[in-house]
This record gives sequence, structure tokens and C-alpha cells, in this order.
Amino acid sequence: MSLKARGDRFAAFRHVGYVRFFFARFFVAFATQIISVCVGWQMYDRTGSAIYLGLIGLVQFLPSLLLILLTGSVADRYNRRVISAICILVGTVCSILLLLLTVTGTFSPLPVFVILAVFGIERAFMTPAMQSLAPNLIPPEDLSNAVAWNSLTWDAAAILGPVAGGLLYGLNPSVAYLIAVGLFAIGTVLVYLIPKPPQRTSAQSKNWDEILAGFRFIWSEKVVLGAVSLDLFAVLLGGAVALMPIFARDILTLGPWGLGLLRAAPGFGAIAMALFLATYPLRKKAGVYMFIGVALFGVGTLIFGLSQTPWLSVLALALMGASDMISVYVRETLITLWTPDHVRGRVNAVNMVFVGASNELGEFRAGTMAHLFGAVPAVVIGGIGTLAVAIIWAASFPQLRRIDTLDAPIRGGERQPA
Repeated sequence: MSLKARGDRFAAFRHVGYVRFFFARFFVAFATQIISVCVGWQMYDRTGSAIYLGLIGLVQFLPSLLLILLTGSVADRYNRRVISAICILVGTVCSILLLLLTVTGTFSPLPVFVILAVFGIERAFMTPAMQSLAPNLIPPEDLSNAVAWNSLTWDAAAILGPVAGGLLYGLNPSVAYLIAVGLFAIGTVLVYLIPKPPQRTSAQSKNWDEILAGFRFIWSEKVVLGAVSLDLFAVLLGGAVALMPIFARDILTLGPWGLGLLRAAPGFGAIAMALFLATYPLRKKAGVYMFIGVALFGVGTLIFGLSQTPWLSVLALALMGASDMISVYVRETLITLWTPDHVRGRVNAVNMVFVGASNELGEFRAGTMAHLFGAVPAVVIGGIGTLAVAIIWAASFPQLRRIDTLDAPIRGGERQPA
């Protein structure tokens, strides 16, 4: 019986492997958010430079780009659960190193960038493995429900993590890093305890044809290509996360707790939208709603860039989070349901680079523009660019605009018509 017929908003949680996956993902995301807030504030506090804030994103993105031909193949050829556990363990070690730099008073750009680069490497391998693992833990009819809850995991962490990180940093930076270490360790154990799931591994020989399978699939499936590229350019131009320490300290005159609140605000909007979508999935005109979401993301970015009032800035960021969730929901559902399992790791590796480019490379774009023109112009120009992208992509990808239902499950490794 389909999810639509059951109307079961908790369908994915009837599978024990997914429950452990869900909480592991939450704890890892929570720890990542704490570290992100702490590193951003420390870096700006030590250097006072927007360009260093942009470099934080760049050094974490480059490994995903450089390793893209390897990470997806690894996720398709080897045990995704074991890969995920090893990567989270590496994240634990990186968190310990950041803790040591803070405790010893040796926090400075060079060693921090080296640690963040290692973080980027582990994420480059973990992300396609984790994203490809979830569909192995639940039946196809519950996948769209799991996609909504997976997004909810990240957004719940995006609310709680920055607030906790800001408050803990204000109390004691070392305590913040120590808690992040503990959360990473718990995530490692939970992933290891997931029952070994069935996985359809690639039987092809390891050659260029196999390695490039993810690119070929996305290029041939214009709906998926339009969805991932839309998100890439919209967030690349509209992202303002890297500049939040500047807005929190210099424009809105808030402390570390205020930075945590700003970082959490998009999560408040996103989690509300994720809960709504988990209960009321998009049944009609999904493509149109995706473009509306991107346009609203641009509007929220503009408001945030122009605002000098804390409550208005928080509301603008919440709007950005809610509207971005619509785009994420459509994109991730398309990729999850329309991709055969034996190439899912490679497709997710390519998608990860698109997402990483939009987030981390977007942070570098924002930091560079803020260094040259100022933080406010950097955000406002980005918001205008996002609105332009929504219009151009709506005209360039009519197949995506005409997508109605997202129900297109994989059966026997092939996509079935909706």
C-alpha cells in the first residue's frame, strides 16, 4: 500500500535501521553546526577579515570537487554503513583537534584551515555514502516520507546546533567543542549499530565509464539536472551564512548568542516547512512550487541584507529557510526516487558537489564580495541574482516546471512513470 493511501507521517520510523540512521544523522549535523558557529566567530574575532570567513567554506568544498570521481564509486562498491561510520570517526578526531587549539590558545587560520580541509575530505566520502544508505534501509513506498524526515533532521540540528553553539561559546568555547566531540562519537556508534542492509553494488569494472555514470545519469535526466543546477546557482548567489558573524557583531550589534540565533533562524523556517511537507506532501505542481520557493529565497535574502533590525533579520532568515526547504524537498525526492540503486552513490556524489558548491563556494563568494564591497552589498546583490536564476531556469527547464507529482519509485532498478 502506498504512503499516499496510508497517510502515515511516521512511515519511515517503522524500520529500526532507519531510526538509528535518523538519530546518527541528527547528532552529526548538530555537532557540525556547533563547530561551524564556533569556528566562524573565532576566526572573525581573531582576524576581523571577511575573506577568512569565505575561505572557511572554500577549504571544505574543494575536497568534494577534487574527489568527486572517487567518492561516489566508493559508496557504490563498498559497505555504505562502514564508510559512514569511519567518516564520522574522522570528524570526531577533527573536533578534538579544534578543541586542543582552543584550549592551548593556538587557534589561528593555518592549522584551522588544515583541520577543516580534513573535515571536507571526510564529508566528501560520508555524504554520498549516507545519502545512498537511507534508501537501503526502507522500502520504496516509504522513501518520500524518509526524504522529508531526513531534511527535518538537518533542520532540527540547524535550529538547535547554532543556538547551543552560540550559548556554549559565550560560556566557554572549549565546552562547545567538547560537546561536539561527544555528539560525533555517539553518531559513530549509532551508524555502526545499523543492521547491515541489502545493497546492490556496481558489477562493472572500475573504468571511466563506471566512474562517470553519475554525471551521465544527471545529464541525461533533464529534470534532475534542472533541479540540482537550480539549487546550485540560487544558493551560490543568495547564501549569506558566511557573513553572519559580521552582521551579528558589526551591523546588528549582537554577541555570540546573537550569531547563534541568526544561524538558527533559517532552521526554524525550514523545520516548519519540513513538518508541513511530511504531513502534506506535494501532490500536484511540484515543479512550480520549487521555482516559487527559489524566488522567495531571493526575496528573503534581499530583506536580510537591507535590514538593520534584529527581529526583521530573523524573520527574513526564517523565510529563506522555509522557501529553501521546498526546493530541497523536490530535489532530494527526485534524486532518491528516480535513481537506480547501483549508481545512487555516484549520483549523490555529483549532487553533493552541486550542494557543496552552492553552500561552501557560496560562502567564499559572499566573503570575497564583502571584502571588496562590504557585507550589505554582497548580500543584496546575491538576493537579486537568486531572483534572476529562478526566472532563467523556469524558462530553460520547462520539463522541471511541468513536474506534477513526485511519486516515481524505483522498481527493478528502473524508474517507473509517475
